[in-house]
Amino acid sequence: MGKRDYYEILGVSRQSAEDEIKKSYRQLALKFHPDRNPGDKQAEENFKEAAEAYEVLHDPQKKRLYDAYGHEGLRGTGFSGFRGFEDIFSSFGDIFQDFFSFGGGGFGGQTRQRTATRPGDDLLVTLGLSFEEAVFGTEKEVEIDTYVLCNRCRGIGAEPGSRETICPACQGSGQVVQSQGFFRISTSCARCQGTGRVLVSPCRQCEGQGRTRHKKHVQVRVPAGVDSGTRLRLREEGESGYRGGAAGDLYVRIEVTPHPLIERDGDNLYCKISISFLQAILGDSVEMPTLDGAKSLDIAPGTQPGAVVRFPGEGVPKLRGYGRGDFFAEVEVRIPKRITPRQEELLKEFVELEKDKAHNKNKKWPWNRRKEPDKEAMPGIAPEISPS
Repeated sequence: MGKRDYYEILGVSRQSAEDEIKKSYRQLALKFHPDRNPGDKQAEENFKEAAEAYEVLHDPQKKRLYDAYGHEGLRGTGFSGFRGFEDIFSSFGDIFQDFFSFGGGGFGGQTRQRTATRPGDDLLVTLGLSFEEAVFGTEKEVEIDTYVLCNRCRGIGAEPGSRETICPACQGSGQVVQSQGFFRISTSCARCQGTGRVLVSPCRQCEGQGRTRHKKHVQVRVPAGVDSGTRLRLREEGESGYRGGAAGDLYVRIEVTPHPLIERDGDNLYCKISISFLQAILGDSVEMPTLDGAKSLDIAPGTQPGAVVRFPGEGVPKLRGYGRGDFFAEVEVRIPKRITPRQEELLKEFVELEKDKAHNKNKKWPWNRRKEPDKEAMPGIAPEISPS
C-alpha cells in the first residue's frame, strides 16, 4: 500500500502557513504520543506517520519537492522516513520540549531523555556504466566521502578503557528545571544535550562523535538489465551514525552510455542493417552486430527497404523476472550516388527489360484484348459487301 498524502495526515491544506502545520502536528503528537497510548500499535503508527509528514512539510526544500513530485520527489533528499521513536525524538527534540516540558515536564511528570546516538544519513551516488555492463550486469566499486566508524573507539565515542558517567549538571535526568514566577520550565541540559550522560574522556580521534570523515570504497553488484535512472539500494552502506547510531543506506543511481549501433527500448534491442540495392534484389548473407557478438543474417531475394527481422530471446535480460527481450534488425537499402558509364548502360538495359516485362504482362490482361464488333448483330449498320 502506498503512503498517504502528508497534507491529509496533518489535516492541513497546501496553502497552510508553517505555524498552522506545526500546530496541527502538535495536536496529533499529543494525541498519539506513546506515553499516552502504551501498547497501542495503531497509535504508534499514527505517531510515526504524523512525524514523517511534519518532517517534510516544515522543511521548505522538502515541501517544495513534495508539492511538485509527491513522494517520488523526496528520494533524492535521502529522507525515507523514521526508523523508530528515538529517531523522531532525536530529530524533534526542541519541539518536544515545547510540547511536553512546560510546567511539569512530560506526561505523568516524567521527561523522556534523548538518546546519545543518532542514525547516519542516506547517501546518493551516480554510477556510470557501458551499454554492455548495463545489459549483462557487472560489479563496480564506488568511492564516497562520508562519515565512517571511528577505528579507535569503534563508534562509542570514548577513549579505549574509558566510559560514560552520569551528567553532573542534570544528575542524569537530561533536563534542567528553571523557575519563572509561578511556572517551572524544563529545558534540555546543555552539557549532555539531553542524554543524561557524558563521556569521562572523549575519543581523541573522533572527539566523541564515534565517527570520522573519510573516503569509503563500496563494492556494488549491478544486476543484469538495469537502465539509466535505475536505483540500487545498499543497506547500511551510507553515513555512519553518531555515537554508534545505525548507519544510513547508500543509493546508487545508474547512468548508461549509449551504444553506437544498437538502441534499447525496455527489454528489446534494435539495430539497422545497411545493404546495397543489388543485395536487396539478389539476396545475400551479411554480418550484423549483436551484444553477443557478430552474427550472420540471410537477406532473401527481393527484400524491401524497412523490412524487420526479429530474433526472439536475444535482447536485454529482464531485471524483474526471467528470460530476455527480443532483438530487431531493420533493413536499410543504400542507393549509390555515383555509377560508372558501364553500370549506367547495364541499368538502362535492365529498365528496358522491365518495360518489356510489363508490356507482356499487360497483354495477358483480359480487358486489354481488343475484339472486332459483330456488325450483323448491331442494328443500323449495314454489313460489308464484298466486290463481285
